[in-house]
Amino acid sequence: MSSIFADHILSWMIATPFLGIATLAFVQNQEWIRRVALVSTLINVGLSLLLWAGFDFTNQGMQFVERREWMPTFNIQYAVGVDGISILLVLLTALLCPLCVLCSWTAITTRVRAFMMLILLVEGAMIVVFTALDLFLFFMLWEITMIPMYFMIILWGGPDRIAAGIKFVLYSLTGSLLLLVGILGLYLEGGRTFDIVALTNHTYPSDVQFWIFLAFFLAFAIKIPMLPFHTWLPDAHAEAPTAGSVLLAGVLLKMGGYGFLRFCLPMFPEASAQFAPFILWLSIAAIIYGGYMALAQSDLKKLIAYSSISHMGFVTLGIFVFNRQGIQGAILQMFNHGITTGALFLAVGQLYDRTHSRWISDYGGLHKTMPRFATLFCLFSVASFGLPGTCNFIGEFLVLIGTSFKSFVMVLLAMGGIVLAAAYMLWMLQRVALGEPNTKAASLLPDLTRRELATVIPLAILVFWIGLYPGPLMEMMDASVTQLLEQTKGIQSTVIALNASWP
Repeated sequence: MSSIFADHILSWMIATPFLGIATLAFVQNQEWIRRVALVSTLINVGLSLLLWAGFDFTNQGMQFVERREWMPTFNIQYAVGVDGISILLVLLTALLCPLCVLCSWTAITTRVRAFMMLILLVEGAMIVVFTALDLFLFFMLWEITMIPMYFMIILWGGPDRIAAGIKFVLYSLTGSLLLLVGILGLYLEGGRTFDIVALTNHTYPSDVQFWIFLAFFLAFAIKIPMLPFHTWLPDAHAEAPTAGSVLLAGVLLKMGGYGFLRFCLPMFPEASAQFAPFILWLSIAAIIYGGYMALAQSDLKKLIAYSSISHMGFVTLGIFVFNRQGIQGAILQMFNHGITTGALFLAVGQLYDRTHSRWISDYGGLHKTMPRFATLFCLFSVASFGLPGTCNFIGEFLVLIGTSFKSFVMVLLAMGGIVLAAAYMLWMLQRVALGEPNTKAASLLPDLTRRELATVIPLAILVFWIGLYPGPLMEMMDASVTQLLEQTKGIQSTVIALNASWP
């Protein structure tokens, strides 16, 4: 890789989706609109692989850093870079976006150009969010990610799309306002700079940590979402088009977990330790509640949506146990959740394109009429509840190991959530893929086309690859997790004192 290209590879990854949007403005033919969008996203897949190839696994700091003065009066820069935590989320974003274009190839027939532009806008904005080293840049693109998802829901969504879109925006705006309050507090207390690296190295008084942490925590908790801020998610998933659900579950929910790792733990370690017991019990509640609610669903998309609440509970559980196993498991779980849940939403979208129904009772016996679909659907379903040999098992296993150093009661309760996940996934599989077709339409459904197979096969490969050989991903994040733990090392006595009060 040439030095000039390597020095600006993140800028190329950010610019590619926006160049694709500009190109789409001049393309009239719908087929070519889809092709231009697909090529734009595939270019970023290639660039992400080059980013991975050039990444130094042993370096704890930021890599591929680019800085340019933007608004010098306010110390605002265009500053981007990646470490072992953010690079995984950049890779996940680049991977899912071309699959969203493919799944929308025939499903989206109206305003095709606008829809493809929105996919590219999400991709470009998310890459900036995961790589920004300037808080102003981070917040600006954090806000922009809300816009395309809102329009995807209200313009291409289901019958209750307006209510779902408005609820999504209201929750998102509330979180954004809280995030802005926290950012302004950091700016004033951290030397009037938006430089994330400098703000991380600054020491904040205990009372300042408490209030700024609270603002950040609430903003990120809404985005994940944690209990009791979760009510927008099932409606948004149920009404969004397939690509919107994949982007929402696969990428946008990760903004909250990333925020905890990038801001809360390294900047406010003392406040993080003080809030940890509360957050851990909320995480356990989310794991059990999400599984229980998923078990009660008759709508396929809502079942998967509630399962996301449960899975993201493992992420916050792993982050706030403050040890290597828990944090590595949480990061891996974010990546794995994007793969398995994204794949499940793609599969449900493939069924919906054929029948325009999300009801479990409208299917049955698909192993006879759609054997290729049934095989892949079974794979993604068992991977979702963490069958050994699949990707989710590794992340959940590490989180449970990390939690075992804190509380065996929490481990047992979290394992109860895994049992619930197996129950609702196997129950859903039995009713959708096995037995006899429940309707005449279900007995006549065609199997997956080559384009549909190309959409889900890459995710199926990753399910097995990460489940059987997670080493490369673990090595990639190891140095950055070590640095994160060193940044919180000074408050380990506080954590130990709090541990004594945990069951």
